[in-house]
Amino acid sequence: MSLSTDDVAKVAVLARLRLSPDELQTFTGQLNSIVEYVAHLQEPDTTGVEPLAHGVEVRNVFRDDVRGPSLPREAALLNAPKRNLDSFLVPAVLD
Repeated sequence: MSLSTDDVAKVAVLARLRLSPDELQTFTGQLNSIVEYVAHLQEPDTTGVEPLAHGVEVRNVFRDDVRGPSLPREAALLNAPKRNLDSFLVPAVLD
């Protein structure tokens, strides 16, 4: 499949680009090179090849979620702008 200068001009209009005639010729050649390369990538026989979501194996790198000691209440409330004896005080959100 080869792109004509009219095809590239139409794409330029859709992308709201103003291209000079020299730019139109340059981009036509470049886009044709890209289309040829994509066509080249479609040539290998892929029958029997399982589709992949990623090119490399993806594995979970997170540590196990292990319960540990909680932060003491006094330490958690230490820098609170407003608080009472056991919790944060925040402005009311609902009427």
